[in-house]
Amino acid sequence: MMRPCGLVKSCHLVKPVSATLVAGRHLTQQEGLPSLSVPPLQQTCERYLTALEPIMEVDELKRTKQLVEEFQKPGGVGERLQRGLERKARNTENWSTDCIFAEYLENRKPLVVNSNIGTFLPQLDYRDKQGQMRSAAKAIAGILDLKSMIDNDTLPVEYVRAMPLCMKHFDKVLSSCRIPGPEKDSVVYHAKSSSPPKHITVVHNSQFFVLDVYHSDGTPLTVDQLCVQLEKISNASLQTSMEPVGILTTQNRDSWNKTYVNLINDETNKESVSAIERGIITLCLDGPMPQVSDDMYDVSAAKQILHGGGSQWNSGNRWFDKAMQIIIGENGACGGNGSHTIADGTIFMALSDFFAVYMKKSEMMQSPMVPLPMPQKLHFNITPEIKKDIEEAKHSMDILAQDLDLRVKVFDHFGKNVIKALKMSPDAFIQMAIQLAYYRMYQRCSSVYEASSLRLFRMGRTDVIRATSNASAAFVKAFDDPRKQNTEKVDLLEKAVKVHKSLSYMAVIGQGIDLHLMALKAQAIEEKIPMPDFFTDISYAKAFDYDLSTSQVPSRSGCLPVTCVEKPNGYDLSYGFMNDRINFVATAINSCKETNAAHLIQALEDALLDMRTLLEQTPRV
Repeated sequence: MMRPCGLVKSCHLVKPVSATLVAGRHLTQQEGLPSLSVPPLQQTCERYLTALEPIMEVDELKRTKQLVEEFQKPGGVGERLQRGLERKARNTENWSTDCIFAEYLENRKPLVVNSNIGTFLPQLDYRDKQGQMRSAAKAIAGILDLKSMIDNDTLPVEYVRAMPLCMKHFDKVLSSCRIPGPEKDSVVYHAKSSSPPKHITVVHNSQFFVLDVYHSDGTPLTVDQLCVQLEKISNASLQTSMEPVGILTTQNRDSWNKTYVNLINDETNKESVSAIERGIITLCLDGPMPQVSDDMYDVSAAKQILHGGGSQWNSGNRWFDKAMQIIIGENGACGGNGSHTIADGTIFMALSDFFAVYMKKSEMMQSPMVPLPMPQKLHFNITPEIKKDIEEAKHSMDILAQDLDLRVKVFDHFGKNVIKALKMSPDAFIQMAIQLAYYRMYQRCSSVYEASSLRLFRMGRTDVIRATSNASAAFVKAFDDPRKQNTEKVDLLEKAVKVHKSLSYMAVIGQGIDLHLMALKAQAIEEKIPMPDFFTDISYAKAFDYDLSTSQVPSRSGCLPVTCVEKPNGYDLSYGFMNDRINFVATAINSCKETNAAHLIQALEDALLDMRTLLEQTPRV
C-alpha cells in the first residue's frame, strides 16, 4: 500500500487557503521561507489518540493507548526516533520531503487513475479539428510563457494572508518524467541539464512526434506557426491502427518496468522513449470520445482527462509517466494530467487556472510565416513480446476505466457567500455536511481524510487534517434525532466547526499527526531497528484506513480536479467554492456494492440544504 500511515494518498489534492498572486522573484522569495519543524512527540501521540476516539471501539482504543504509552515512554524507542528525525531536520531542507517522495516512488500500482491528478477546464468553444489545433497551439504558447517565467525567475509568487508560499515545485513539472524501476521508480529532471530540451512531444492517434518549439535564435514559435506544425503532425498520423505504445505506461509499475527494459533494448525505441522523457511536456491531441448528453459532459471530460476513456478511445494517446500532459479533445475538452509524484494538486490547479486565462486571451496579429521543418515522428520496433504486453495493458486499462464510478455535481443552491453570511467557515461547514451525508448513508461515523498544504514552508508538500472529531461525531448523531432541539443541534454544529478550524490550523502550521508518524516509521527503517509494535499492530493500519478522502481545491476559472479513490470501499471527494455555488467531483469503485458516488453526492446535497435550513430557522446568540 502506498500509505502505510495514510499520509500519501495515491491521487490527492491539498487543502489550501485562497492564494493571491504577486509579481516577484519566486526563487529569491524562496530563501526567506521557514523550515518545517518536527512536532513534539508527546503532542502528536496525544492528538493521535484523541483523533481515534470517534472511529474506534472501546477495546481497540484501550489497546492502542497501551501501544502509544509504550512507544513514547521516557528513554524508549519513540524518543530515539524523534531525536533522529530532529537531527535530520537540522541537516536537510525539509525533513518530510524525501519520505513523501519515497512513498510515491515505491508504490507499484498503475499511475493512471490511482496516482496521477486530472484537472479539466470549462468546455472550450469549438467542435472541429481546426478549433482543436488552434486551442492546442495556444496551450503550447502558454506553456512556453510559463517556462520563460520559471527560467527567468519572474513567476508571480502566491501569497496567503501576506505570507509567501513555496514555489519550488513549479520548477519540477516541466521537462521531467517518472521512470519505472524494479522495486522503486525514479524521476529525471532535464530542465536544468547542460542541454535543456527545446521540444515538446505531441501524440495523435497514439503516434508520437518531436515538435521543436523554439527558433534557432531562441525565440518561441508563435501560435500561428505552432498551428501549422500541429496540422502537419495531424496529417502525418491519420492512421488509427498503429500500436498504442503509450498504453504501456498504464501498467502496474512492476510490469511496466519489465516491459520498459525490453522496449529500450532496441536502439530506435530507446531514442524515442528518451525524446518523450526529455520533452518539456507531452501534448495529447485526442480523437473522439463516446457521445453523451450535455448534462453528462463534465463526467465524460473528467474521465477523458483522468484516463482517456479506455483503450478503444484515448488511453493509448498518453504517456502517463510525464510530469505534465496537456490534453486537447475534438469536442472542446481541455485539461491536464499531472504526476502527483512530482507536485501536489494546488500546483496543477494553479497551472490550470493559468491556462484557462491564457486560452481566453485575444490573439495577436498573424505572424509572418517562415519555412519550418517537418516535426520528427518517433518510431518503435514492436516485438511479439511487446505486442503481447500492449494487449495485456489494454485489457487492464479497460478494467480500470470501467470500474471507475465518477460523478460531477455543480451545487447551485448557494456558495461560500451564503455560508459566510451564516457565520460559518465554508470549509468546516462542508466537512460537517460530508460527515452528515456519510452517517445518513451508513449509520456510522466516517473516518475522513482532508488534505492540507504545507507550502508555507520551504519545499513543503502535504499533511492531513483528521476531519472526524468527537465534536463532529456528536453533531452528525444528533442532527436527525427527533429528541434533540434545534438550538442544541446548532450548538453542536458550532462546536464541531470550531474544532475543525483548530484541526485545520494545526495542520497548516506544520503540527499535523500523519506526516510526523510516517516520518518516525521511516526513521526506524533508516536506522535499521526493529519496527516498534505501535506501527505493526492492526490498530495502526485501521487508524489510517480512511472512508472518505477529501480536498478543497480553489479555482479562479472554474477548473475542476479529478482524482480517484484508493480504498476499494471508500470515496474520494474534491470540492471547490465559488461565491454562488460549490463544485464537487466524487469517485468510487463500481465493483464495490457498498459505495455509490451518485448516492453520496445526493446525500451531500440534502445535508447542505438541511444544515442551511437549520441555521436559518434557529435563532442564534
